[in-house]
Amino acid sequence: MSRQEKSKQRRQSLGSVIRSVSASMFGVQSSRKHEEDFASGSARAYITVGLIATVVFVLVVWGVVKLVVSVATPG
Repeated sequence: MSRQEKSKQRRQSLGSVIRSVSASMFGVQSSRKHEEDFASGSARAYITVGLIATVVFVLVVWGVVKLVVSVATPG
């Protein structure tokens, strides 16, 4: 079995997928890691983690805005 076939069979851990999605969201992922993700990663895992990360990000921004507005509102 060639090295490339072994890398395709290897599944990435959840932590690796989360780190990769986080790095991509901040725009700091290396091209080597990006290529590795496409070669050995599952699209379903990346889409799921990406959607969850996006929802969490939107909720955090919403919560911060609500907090700032409540603090800034006199009364």
